[in-house]
Order: sequence, then C-alpha cells, then structure tokens
Amino acid sequence: MKIHSGIFLLSLTVIILFSCKEGKENAPSSQPADVTGEKKQISSMLDSFNIAAANAEYDRYFNYYAEGATFNGTDATENWDKKAFMAWAKPFFDKKTTWNFSVLKRNIYFGKQADIAWFEELLSTQMKICRGSGVVVKQNDQWKVQQYVLSTTVPNNVLDTVIKIKSPEEDSLISQLKR
Repeated sequence: MKIHSGIFLLSLTVIILFSCKEGKENAPSSQPADVTGEKKQISSMLDSFNIAAANAEYDRYFNYYAEGATFNGTDATENWDKKAFMAWAKPFFDKKTTWNFSVLKRNIYFGKQADIAWFEELLSTQMKICRGSGVVVKQNDQWKVQQYVLSTTVPNNVLDTVIKIKSPEEDSLISQLKR
C-alpha cells in the first residue's frame, strides 16, 4: 500500500509541476517593459485613421492599412482583403459620404516583442455605439492596421427583438454557409 501511495504522490507532484509550467505558457503574454510610447503612437494612428475616413481622404485612410490587411464589417458578408475593401469603399470616398467614428474607450495590448499589438475600442458612430477591434503591426517604425473588425453592439435587453428582425435574412445566409 505504501508503494502505491508513494507512486500516486509522485505522479500527482509531476502532474502539478507540469500543469503549473503549462499554465504560464498559456497565460496571456505579459506586457513588454515599456509600451507607454507605443500605446500613444498606436492610439494616435487609430485616431488619425478615423479622421481620414471622416474627411473622405481615400489615400491617407488606406495608407494606414498594411499590405495584405483584412477588414470585417458589420454585415456577415463583409469580409474583404485590402484591395477588395478599397474597391468597395471608393464610391463612398468619392461622394464624400464616408463614416465618422470617434473613440469612446480604447484598450491596447502587446505581444512579447512589442512589434505586434491588438486593440478593442468602443466608438461613437452614425450606427450609435460600435466596437472596433483589430491587430496592428509595426513596419518601418510605423504602426499599420493588419486586421480591422467593426461590430455593432446590441444591448442585451433588446437582443431578442434584434434577433427576430435579422433572422429571415441571416437564416438564409446560415443555410448557404453550411453547405
């Protein structure tokens, strides 16, 4: 019985040690030593990005995107690479009927090397509150948007009503996507 108890305790100790090590590897990466300046740069870039859109400055706006960037809009079908998004957006910029987003709250997080970061923000828009989120990468000492995701927010107390409204259209899309 003592041998079995000893083996059990040894096994349990090994499992706990490996679990602790594995937990650290899977935990969110800690922030690099000093990212205050980088956060300010990213925040300034994102503000300028939004201003360029509001002012219908096509080239300036799209220069904030990295090559190979992606954009996901509020509609489930809006999933574009940079080139396709540029083509979709061009008529809006030409007519000066673009979007005007201003940040209400923004959080920025960094990878271990501080050359990649991700953000999530609440925005005041013509659609009321939206959530912008994405990934930015540092290229040639400039932060560029690699991925941007725009989502509308839906207060929980009206969610059932919104679901009823969007169900006919999205049920059809769900069927198509499942095929």
